[in-house]
Amino acid sequence: MNVLFVASELAPFAKTGGLADVIAALPAYLHRAGHQVLVVVPLYDTVDVSKAHFEAVFDTDLRLGDHQYQIKFFRVGSGPPIFFVHCPALFGRGRIYTSDSDEHRRFLALQFAAIILCQRMGFAPDIVHAHDWQTALLPMMIKTLFARDPLFAKTRSLLTIHNLNYQGSFPSAIGPDTNLGSVAHLFHNELLSAGRVNFLLQGVLYADGITTVSPTYANEIQTEAHGAGLDGFLRARRTTVVGILNGVDYGEWSPECDRLIPHRYSAADLTGKELNKQALLESLGLPYQPRVPVFGIVSRLVSQKGFNLIAPVMPELLRRHGFQLVVLGSGEPGLEDMFSRLQRAFPRQVCFYRGFKNDLAHLIEAGADAFLMPSVYEPCGLNQLYSLRYGTVPIVHRTGGLADTVRPWNPSSGTGNGFLFEHHDEAGLRWAVLAALAAYRDPAQWQTLIQNGMAQDFSWEVQGKLYEWVYQRLGEGN
Repeated sequence: MNVLFVASELAPFAKTGGLADVIAALPAYLHRAGHQVLVVVPLYDTVDVSKAHFEAVFDTDLRLGDHQYQIKFFRVGSGPPIFFVHCPALFGRGRIYTSDSDEHRRFLALQFAAIILCQRMGFAPDIVHAHDWQTALLPMMIKTLFARDPLFAKTRSLLTIHNLNYQGSFPSAIGPDTNLGSVAHLFHNELLSAGRVNFLLQGVLYADGITTVSPTYANEIQTEAHGAGLDGFLRARRTTVVGILNGVDYGEWSPECDRLIPHRYSAADLTGKELNKQALLESLGLPYQPRVPVFGIVSRLVSQKGFNLIAPVMPELLRRHGFQLVVLGSGEPGLEDMFSRLQRAFPRQVCFYRGFKNDLAHLIEAGADAFLMPSVYEPCGLNQLYSLRYGTVPIVHRTGGLADTVRPWNPSSGTGNGFLFEHHDEAGLRWAVLAALAAYRDPAQWQTLIQNGMAQDFSWEVQGKLYEWVYQRLGEGN
């Protein structure tokens, strides 16, 4: 099949979350499987162009309402071709996302650029795969503005929702910039009357298929509690909403081949894991003590991630049980301050590294005994998948992709790979941490937990086949 991917992020060039990893890995899998794939992403001024050879392809002009832009396309990659859209007037902001008044035009330009690229190259996509609100108008554009273009006569559209809470809601005054004035009646009329346009809603309404990044999240977003105002529209399309877990690139995230950790290891020989634990603690200035468990956190420090539970629970647990905690992340000042205070109160047990450091993220996965993810909601989550591969036992809130990938430990049967707490409250987190500590005190139990986790396979070789199935089903709808 011919598949066009359009997205706002791509690892390692531009990344704020799991979307970037998906856009790097899924097209690569499809290319290996024999499909023809094009990937179109913005060339932000934050992109390190030294990471690859950027070959200039062609220039063009683009008009959005009364605004004129010059666009240049650069091609990268010998696998699936990646095309970067260069437009300094829109993407030269020093960051990926902004609160600027033209934020809508930045990603309208990306979507129109993807169409122009197909037309210039004569690429007729069987599937246009859009991701999140930044590309969610593509299904509507293909069904309206480009409906008579033979290139898109058989094109079907798929919208993947990576996080429903980000929707691209703008004042209806931006309407002329969409170039969709001739079909303005197709925008949601009630919302339009209220003076708003919602890009993600238009994608939900007009995409031929909808996926999201875990089966549980697919169900959750159809409820009022997690639907962010779109649950009714998603329920109306329930037969087309499919949850597919993100895959993991085990070439980058696997202890057998990880180039960023000092000691490689495998499920058959875990010697390197304890050596990585020692290296982790020494690198952070914490004392290494055999048989003292280390809990790890690698995360954006935002309210979604559930770290509001840490302050009332963790000090007592640290005092009573003596384990260690290493935290890598940055975000909301209040959460950063909380972890800084925890480090000052427990200088031999806690280290908070503010910011992000890729090699440290890998070392935490390899060196920690357990990994803490108390997310309020988590569409998929990747760190718990990395943790399972590294034999680092996840402790998570039962939600979204965490519920789909972490199985509760049952010491009687020896089944399960982690610890889940049902209710997002202090009692739930305390119970899960204590349960993990109890299991850790029994070396045989802990070894079984580690082996159960490392035996799981969440590779793109598995998850990618599910996307192929969705594409095939959409294609049969023609």
